[in-house]
Amino acid sequence: MDRRLTRLAVIATMVLALLAVAGCGDDDDDDGGGGGGGEATAETGPITIGAAVDQTKLMKFFDGPALTAAQIQADQVNAEGGVNGRNIEFKVQNTRLDPARTKAAAVDLIDQGADVMWVTCDVDWATPSTQEGIQAGLLTVAPCIGTDQMGPKRFGDAGRLAFSYGNVAQDEGAALAELANEKGWKTANVVTDKAIVYTQNVCQAFKQRFEELGGKVASEESFTEGDGTISNVVSSVNDSNADTIAICATTQQDLPAFVSGVRGGGNTTPIMGPWSIDGSFWLPKSKSVADNIYVITYASVYGDDPDPAVRDLIAKMTKAGQPPATGGFVTGAATVDGLVEAIKKNGGATDGEKLAETTEGFSGLATVSGDVSFSPEFHSAFGREYRVIEIQNGKPRFTGTVKAGEPVTFE
Repeated sequence: MDRRLTRLAVIATMVLALLAVAGCGDDDDDDGGGGGGGEATAETGPITIGAAVDQTKLMKFFDGPALTAAQIQADQVNAEGGVNGRNIEFKVQNTRLDPARTKAAAVDLIDQGADVMWVTCDVDWATPSTQEGIQAGLLTVAPCIGTDQMGPKRFGDAGRLAFSYGNVAQDEGAALAELANEKGWKTANVVTDKAIVYTQNVCQAFKQRFEELGGKVASEESFTEGDGTISNVVSSVNDSNADTIAICATTQQDLPAFVSGVRGGGNTTPIMGPWSIDGSFWLPKSKSVADNIYVITYASVYGDDPDPAVRDLIAKMTKAGQPPATGGFVTGAATVDGLVEAIKKNGGATDGEKLAETTEGFSGLATVSGDVSFSPEFHSAFGREYRVIEIQNGKPRFTGTVKAGEPVTFE
């Protein structure tokens, strides 16, 4: 028989088999089968999370710890029987923050059968992989993107499939303002790194909530990481008297330069910031410089976090040779918590639309990172209780918690 006839015979056999299966499916609607608007049908085999993340460039310091924590959390879920009997497995590709490579990594992971897409912790760098994930109909998650753009705001209607377990900036900035109010600080200098949307939005939210609480912004300064203007910013801040200095930046070179410049000018005003300045690795070595600094973050990595589950996760990461440097690691584990809950609520199935609908409805979902909420407006997490880290004489320590109340809504 020639090859063409052989192919036709195979196709005919497949068609007959499909028709037979379809005919059998019509005989009995009481067996819990799929279709017809019934409950989601459980799938079999592992739940594959395709992670397109940075392992070599700037975002590796955020993506790496979050992924390690997620894998540890997934191992624990698997050891306890999985999700409706299905194990969680990760397939990981390095994007190197290259847009073309990021897109290609996502396409390849989808082709390999990813059930969920996992993307890097910055919405701009994650966009190529996020677009591929949502266009393929997959629930697409980031462990620590901190803007409201991880959702319909940036990606339109298809963005209903996109979520981040990072704190939305409107919530984090509001919590930072609540902390200032609790401390009795009535005036603030606000300093914004304009390099990324997240840092801009945090300071915008801080200012709005701070003023709502009766505070006054004494001055506003800005820079873009690496633009060479940080000395001018330092001079302006040192010339303006305020009860506190709120800086929204990342742990790059300009942050320690700013702190050193402020303290070197004899300015002992309390400095405060969001989780993006978490960690002791960036602090100036002088204890008199690395002093009177306050950070709100997801978890304390200094061995004194009040939650035993967080301490256990830190111990496991340290044993694995990946000790966390900032509290951001915990959102990786929290993302797994959220995925497990959403998949269980859908009978073990991983249909993207159904998982997204369930995820958007989370209100105070208990995770290892604290309670997490989403809404139609915010597809990045809000409602957490933030850890307050106080740095005195170069030594960070956990000193309490703070909440935002309600997230700020921008005009």
